[in-house]
Amino acid sequence: MTSRVIPVAPFTLTVFGATGDLSRRKLIPALFHRDLDGQLPDEATIIGVSRRPMSDEEFRSFARQALNDHIPASELQGPEVERFLTRLSYVAVDADADSGWPELASRVVAAGDRIPVYYLATAPHLFGPICDRLGKYGLAEQGRVVIEKPIGKDLKSAIALNEQVGRIFPEERVYRIDHYLGKETVQNLMALRFANALFEPLWNNAHIDHVQITVAEALGVEERAGYYDTAGAMRDMVQNHILQLLCLVAMEPPSSLDADAVRDEKLKVLRALKPIDDHNMASVTVRGQYRAGASAGGAVPGYLEELGSSTSQTETFVAVKAELENWRWAGVPFYLRTGKRLASRVSEIVVGFRPVPHSVFGDTVGAIEPNRLVIRLQPDEGVKLWLMIKDPGPGGIRLTHVPLDMSFAKAFKVRNPDAYERLILDVVRGNQTLFMRRDEVEAAWKWVDPILESWRNAKEPPRPYTAGTWGPSAAIALIERDGRTWLEDGA
Repeated sequence: MTSRVIPVAPFTLTVFGATGDLSRRKLIPALFHRDLDGQLPDEATIIGVSRRPMSDEEFRSFARQALNDHIPASELQGPEVERFLTRLSYVAVDADADSGWPELASRVVAAGDRIPVYYLATAPHLFGPICDRLGKYGLAEQGRVVIEKPIGKDLKSAIALNEQVGRIFPEERVYRIDHYLGKETVQNLMALRFANALFEPLWNNAHIDHVQITVAEALGVEERAGYYDTAGAMRDMVQNHILQLLCLVAMEPPSSLDADAVRDEKLKVLRALKPIDDHNMASVTVRGQYRAGASAGGAVPGYLEELGSSTSQTETFVAVKAELENWRWAGVPFYLRTGKRLASRVSEIVVGFRPVPHSVFGDTVGAIEPNRLVIRLQPDEGVKLWLMIKDPGPGGIRLTHVPLDMSFAKAFKVRNPDAYERLILDVVRGNQTLFMRRDEVEAAWKWVDPILESWRNAKEPPRPYTAGTWGPSAAIALIERDGRTWLEDGA
């Protein structure tokens, strides 16, 4: 079974920060896979841009090494590798000055009548200067710009950044990328809800008890320590990835899958979030910071050791009990959790349904567990629906809790495309459904800013937790006070 080929129009993709980690690990492999599947038109070209002097051939060698590092060797045996590499060229450009811009402009113009896409895989402080020069050199007309998170560090800076980019590119040509929205399972969340009569009638506070969203990482901050210490888990993960997942779980059915119809409903969710501030912060949030411990069978350092500092108030773990003030979700808590150096790498959404109102089976059949739907985003994407069934065998009825388990890899027997493969080509197609609109970003910051401020006002250090565990004990207490428990690894 091969993936269905959906052609796209010819395009010229200019990647700023083309020699950086994101380009090497994600963008170059994603573009190669789309070319391997026949989805890049013959005329498509890719221009790498960074400050480092480099010839076209040197950049192609860099790209070849990226493919060798991140693509299975079995996929690199055919002529497709050379075909892909011939699409690549390189221009050394200074984002803060005019050096290299005339040559870049001539390369883009020489590409002819193709859709111009500019991917800013750079530090956020360069987004504005790059957009200004794209405008100055006449490259922004009809162009589409892709910007990565973080989009600001608070509401004020997010507004300033959006305005700076918006002076050159109108909103309909700005693509704020969140790679979580490109994951196959996230797409299937909408399919599960809106293409199955089984779920949507039950998708409300009459039938759902609570929702858990976990994004756990086993790794520490490592080479990202410098950036991470200025951000922390709230800015790095909750404000964008986790709130976007919450929106897809909680939004009302859109009138269509038109980009603005979907994003209008997501915005309503963000605006319905119950505020968290000095008055309730202590009872509904927990922040932590990992100490030395064990992970993957070996000893690992604590956050301060990785940072090379004796003090830091930056959180590497966050747990939040969020609530929505609307009719559909009133009284249903959304437990959000993310952290570094946790027990395992897993991202999943658990929808816990209410228990049956009455058991007709008596006391001898065993406990009747509530149904739950588990949507796994990583590492092995899939869906589990936990049900009660009769345990096979004679001797009366005994009930057991078992999952209907659907792994994408096993069910479809195809390679699961990386999120960037889908998102990059969605930019070329002009489809903004999976990208954040400006008002979404700013609404998320409006909810997050008071939490950050209340933490600063409290002047309490993050709670310590041992690397390789599931975070501070206070995070367990947060959910168990409500008579619930965190569910791990699809349980």
